[in-house]
Amino acid sequence: MLNLPNLRTLLSRVLDLPKLHTVVLFTPEGELVSYVSIPDRPKDRVRVIVGLSTEIWQETREQGVGRVDSQLGHLLVLPVEAQKKDDDDDPPLLLTLNSETSVPWEELEVKKKTTHSAQPQTLPPNDPLLHAPNPPKLPTRPDPYKLVAPQLQQLRETLLNLLGSSHPSLTEIAQYYFLHPSKQLRPLLVLLFSQATNGLGSGWHLKKWAAECEGAGGRAEELDRPLTRPDVLNDWNPSMPDHTASFQTSFSVRPPRLPHQPPTPPPFPPAMFVPTVAEPLALLPTQVRLAQIVEMIHVASLLHDDVIDKSPLRRGVASAPAAFGNKLSVLAGDFLLGRTSAALSRLGENEVVELIASVIANLVEGEILQLKAVHADELGVAGLSPTVGQENWNIYLQKTYLKTASLMAKGARAAVVLGGCKEGEVWKEVAYAYGRNLGIAFQLVDDILDYEAGDATLGKPGGADLQLGLATGPALFAWEEHREMGPLIMRKFGQPGDVDLARDLVRRSSGVERTRELARAHADKAREVLAPLPDSDAKGALEALTERVVKRTH
Repeated sequence: MLNLPNLRTLLSRVLDLPKLHTVVLFTPEGELVSYVSIPDRPKDRVRVIVGLSTEIWQETREQGVGRVDSQLGHLLVLPVEAQKKDDDDDPPLLLTLNSETSVPWEELEVKKKTTHSAQPQTLPPNDPLLHAPNPPKLPTRPDPYKLVAPQLQQLRETLLNLLGSSHPSLTEIAQYYFLHPSKQLRPLLVLLFSQATNGLGSGWHLKKWAAECEGAGGRAEELDRPLTRPDVLNDWNPSMPDHTASFQTSFSVRPPRLPHQPPTPPPFPPAMFVPTVAEPLALLPTQVRLAQIVEMIHVASLLHDDVIDKSPLRRGVASAPAAFGNKLSVLAGDFLLGRTSAALSRLGENEVVELIASVIANLVEGEILQLKAVHADELGVAGLSPTVGQENWNIYLQKTYLKTASLMAKGARAAVVLGGCKEGEVWKEVAYAYGRNLGIAFQLVDDILDYEAGDATLGKPGGADLQLGLATGPALFAWEEHREMGPLIMRKFGQPGDVDLARDLVRRSSGVERTRELARAHADKAREVLAPLPDSDAKGALEALTERVVKRTH
């Protein structure tokens, strides 16, 4: 059998780098045996090649070779050994040559002959590559979580102080999900983008000076105080001190006494502003508070989602509705959103308040869109038309943005605004585009894991989307390959056996692989939009984060 060393030798003999860049060895059943690619391709993409090649081979087995154009370029599929003519058995192995579309098919046919002339079993096992260049050394990127680990730990501790309530039960349920570990992806994104862009906005010097003044005056400590003080419910107007006595004495107005001398203000405007990332990487107190706010909004949405979806598990433990009931869970989610509003007002930035308020509206819009029913009996024959399939895709991607990507996109943009970026500066657009694409990629992978991972890995029930009647990326791609998926989607998998049949159709299709490709495409876009940012550890961490999102397994 052709092993990996032999395959690499074969690759060096038949490849015309870089236009012909991948050779894949697999069985007719679609089982990957080995592959080699220069430059290296992720295994997920190679599995997509296998899936396409298997279909090509089944369609053209009579001719002994298959050819097709795809998004990955030309694919030429051929048997490693010729088929037997006295029966219909498949060849023991198949080989795919993958090239750019600029390579003529005739040249690939020549490569095919070269491949067949090189008998795999006679190739020397350790023959060195003749033409393959040394693989490029990828830059080492910092771990996103390690870069801001102290801030994430402080965020978790401070969050619990923000959720004080006069009602112990409400406090307990509001803090319930914060007491269990989570990915903290949304606050991580806010902190990293703050570090990557602080110093680039034309208003950075003012924001930094204001933060120093607030620190000198004790304002920074005020940001971390509980949002509800013990006497609020017992005092009819606790925030309105009585100043009538000041009018009864002469010369009562005196300069305010500050505990510390405020910093010297910077020049207004600066003599010359050059966008430069702050060194060392800096975070403002308002940006740390914003990270807490986006996590509070996320947890509030989880509380509401678990009620709507009737989910028994969340993060490996009983969900809030299972532990406390639906009514308290809804109230706790509302309570968190109320706390978010109070915390937002302390940031003192109108644009940020508007951005985050629109996120809360987006979450509601996304949930309503998800609940939208499209029934086959309402659409008649048109219910199975390509137009309706495209409508389902549009609804799915729009819902993905509203429920997941909106918080990441607008949270990242808000962080940049708090760092002094003004209207018309590109950094706000970079932050929004990165968060939007990263959020869509994250949700696409989440939808894949619903088919691949079990309850213990996910920390929540696997296969829940189909049970809820939701057609996500894998199912919609499977519909393109298996028409019988259409009626199941139209009736929201509501009849007995629909869920099992849908899972089987997804398994027999390339739906999971194509969804992963779509997720990787959005992750690649997120990484590409970072190009205008100056190099820094924070930028490297944001680049690394795009890979982690696509490769995650839970």
